[in-house]
Formats: sequence, structure tokens, C-alpha cells
Amino acid sequence: MKAHDAMYTGGRWRSSVSTETIAVVNPADERIIAEVPAGNAEDVDAAVRAAREAFPAWAATPQARRADLLGAVRDALAARQDEIAETVTAELGAPPGFARAVHAALPVAVAGSYAELAAGYSFEERIGNSTVLLEPVGVVGAITPWNYPLHQVVAKAAPALAAGCTVVLKPAENTPLTAQLFAEAVDEAGVPAGVFNLVTGLGPVAGAALAAHQDVDLVSFTGSTAVGRRIGAIAGGAVKRVALELGGKSANVILPGADLARAVREGVANVMSNSGQTCSAWTRMLVHRDRYEEAVELAKEAVAAYPPGERIGPVVSARQWERVRGYIDKGVAEGARLVAGGPEAPRDRGYYVSPTVFADVTPEMTIAQEEIFGPVVALLPYEDTEDALRIANGTVYGLGGAVWAADDAEAVAFARRMDTGQVHINGGRFNPLAPFGGYKQSGVGRELGPHGLAEYLQTKSLQF
Repeated sequence: MKAHDAMYTGGRWRSSVSTETIAVVNPADERIIAEVPAGNAEDVDAAVRAAREAFPAWAATPQARRADLLGAVRDALAARQDEIAETVTAELGAPPGFARAVHAALPVAVAGSYAELAAGYSFEERIGNSTVLLEPVGVVGAITPWNYPLHQVVAKAAPALAAGCTVVLKPAENTPLTAQLFAEAVDEAGVPAGVFNLVTGLGPVAGAALAAHQDVDLVSFTGSTAVGRRIGAIAGGAVKRVALELGGKSANVILPGADLARAVREGVANVMSNSGQTCSAWTRMLVHRDRYEEAVELAKEAVAAYPPGERIGPVVSARQWERVRGYIDKGVAEGARLVAGGPEAPRDRGYYVSPTVFADVTPEMTIAQEEIFGPVVALLPYEDTEDALRIANGTVYGLGGAVWAADDAEAVAFARRMDTGQVHINGGRFNPLAPFGGYKQSGVGRELGPHGLAEYLQTKSLQF
């Protein structure tokens, strides 16, 4: 497993000002697999200066040229898919098949989508006697999470570059190696020096310095709602733009008449994906009381198909392991019925959590209100459709969700009343061009597709 002991700034790999390092740990066996620099405020400043210097020329680059370079980045990522999958498996613990199918393949598709968008996007329009220009916002500080380490990098960097912005990336300290692979792809593609820059480091040091830097025009952050609040406060003090993709507690609503077996099976699969470490995971399963016990048994059967170490990997770190097990303990203490799994470690080594199913969960319980970020499903009964809607909307979050019904029209009618940013209808597939983002405390702004590109643009009108 290779790692750069340097930062990528100004088109070159440069030694960090800091002498501190971050150990990268394989969560499957707890071994240290690499060390990377723990960048500090000086490293961030150097990267931002490089991005600021590169911005005028990049913003003036014809959009066809920006599209071609993004296409070259996409090709460089595609050529590295095996290495990307192996790296994600090593630093995140994702099973190899999932690492290749999702962690390696999805970023290639997203990068390709922005190459196409950049080529055909209209950056101006005529309204009455005005020409309205859409211009790049400037230098973007991108702070990405560990749960989808390459996808989140591409979901921020690709639209920012397509818009004509320059980027400084601070990836999660748990998964910096995948971000280094992205920097290699950018370099290989021939993206001009300073347009994309990478600083590895800790959130409270490098991340805070990036969010507060006076020459950063927009901060795009994905992570916890608590950290998002702090970044929003920092950015607000400087009156700079923010895009925040934060936590979730999404509801999987199974209406009477739906295909219960399929809805439960796919609902459990959704939560088990990535070891439950997905902000939009459907962690609350709502079932009408008439078929509730049937759903509980189906969920118990479904979760048995995810043995730790085979179809489901570990959680990312010892800290996350303790956090998830703490929530399971709290669920039992508050009176939820443990149907499968539990807090006991399923393997002697590695940060594995037993896939867990709770029944008899009530809306006010902690496990029904707070984001666990682990392989834990909570089943909640409801009395009628209005009760289901009240429960579904009854958290501070609103990121994802699902509705199952006898026909799509019934499901859509319910989904229209949900306070959430994205809803899957009767098993609808994920669409990498559709806007992704949340209502309420799940965030501000959208990622992916044309809506994601728009986040990195500002508007000017010319009257004549």
C-alpha cells in the first residue's frame, strides 16, 4: 500500500511544514498500513495561495477545455479502479466486491457526468434587457468524510473544477490514501498547477484552518451535523458561502399493500451497505401494525445473510466501534427488543459490529432519533398513514428515505409530504445525476448533477 509523505500543492508533491504524521489503520485487522503528514495552518495557507494564484487563468479557461481535462481525470480514475478498490478495502474495510462496484466505479461515473455537463452547461442567459452570467465562486475549501472517501472527493472537486473554481481538499484523516490517488489522477490528466491541491491533516487543525482562511470563498463540507454547525459558524463570520451535507435518520416507510418481503429485504440491505456508514441509510423501518411481527421476522432472516467479515466489513475505527456499540446498549436500556445482533464483538480482531435489528422501537427512543452510523436497523410500528408520516418526519434530519406501496402513485403521494431531500420509490435505483442533499439539520445545498454544479457558481447581471 503506497502513500505519499507529502502534500500535493501547486502541481507538485511537496514536503509538509508539519513534522507530525497520521497513522492510517486497517480497521479489519487494526494494523497500521501507512503514515501521511498531519498538515497544519501553514500547509493550508500554501495550498490556498496556490489555488488563489491559479484561479484567474482557470476561470478564464474555455469550458470545452475544462470538460476535456475532467474527461482525462475520469479516464485516469478508470485506469486505477483496481488500485482504488484495494486502497478503500485497506483503509476503510469495505469488502472487495463492494469496494470495486461502489467505491471505485461510482466516482468514475460522477467524474464522467461532470465532464459532459461542463461541455454543454449554459453559463449565461438572457432575461429581458439583462444578460445573466454564472461565474465561478472562487477558491473552494473541500472537507470530505471517510465513509465514501473517493466518491465524496469527486462529488465536490469535479463540479467545482467544471464551474471554473480552484480547489483545496482536506480529506478525512482515516482515509487519506484514496484522496492521494485522486491527486495522482489530476496530475496525470494535466490539470494546470494549483487548480487542485491536497492537504492531509486533522479536522480541528487543517480542516479548521481551511474553513477559516480569508482567501477561501466557499467551504463544502460533508460530515456530522455537529461539525457542520461549527463550520457554518466560522464561514458565517467571514460571510462566505457554505455547502453542508450532514447527518441523516432516514425512514423506510412500508405502506399497506406493498411487497413486504421485498421492502424489508432491500431495506435491510440498504442499511448493511458500507457497514451502515451511509448518511442517507434507511435506518428506521416503519411498518403498519397489522403486519409488524411478520416484518420483524423477515428482518431477522434478512440480516442473517450479512456475516461480519464476509458481506459486511468493519466500521472505520475503534472510536466508531465504541460509538455504535454504545447506541446498541442504549437501545436495550431504553426498552427496545433486540431481535438480532447486539453489542458483543463478533470477531476477535478488527472493528466489526454484529448486524443488529431492534423491534418495538418508539419514536422518542435515542436509536430512533440519533444517527448511529453502523449496521443497526430499528423497526417502528405505525397505526395509519398519518401516523407513519408523523413518525417519518419526526426527527431533526431530512436527508434520504424510501416509500413502498402497492403502486407508484400511492408511494409518490406519500413521498411528496416527507421532509427529506431524496426518496426512493418502490426500490428506485440511485441516480448520480439527481440532486443529493438534505432538509432541516441534514444540510445546506445539493451535490451531484447540474444542481451540484450550481453550488459553485455566483450570479452577475448586466443591464443594457
